Amino acid sequence: MKEFATTLAGHPLRLRCIRMGEDICLTLCGGELEHIGAVAVAQPRPSLADPARISATASVIALPGHQEDMLARELALKAATTLNTVVCVACGIHLRHPTPAMLDEALAASRGLVDALLAEMHNAKPDKGIP
Repeated sequence: MKEFATTLAGHPLRLRCIRMGEDICLTLCGGELEHIGAVAVAQPRPSLADPARISATASVIALPGHQEDMLARELALKAATTLNTVVCVACGIHLRHPTPAMLDEALAASRGLVDALLAEMHNAKPDKGIP
């Protein structure tokens, strides 16, 4: 398991990566209370615009009252496209009374953690499979 972490509004924000055979399961949680707010699963496929490129399709489940669905979808699609493998993202970030600036910070921090993970995995990727 790989873990990347930062802080968000004085609270931890953690990205954990678990290999499941060729697939990847990511958990992104933090803020005041870790939880599951939304889950997205993305599967890579040839791009409809250019079959030589990899794209992805995602399915999302959001729990009532949670707003992490778009972030979970974005991160699952990015990881599946970058790594050309099935990716599941479970996301739950709780901030009490967030301001627009706090939400922007949460998005930027989440994207930064995933970018760091993808850079590490992409650079370590052999011809077939991912370590």
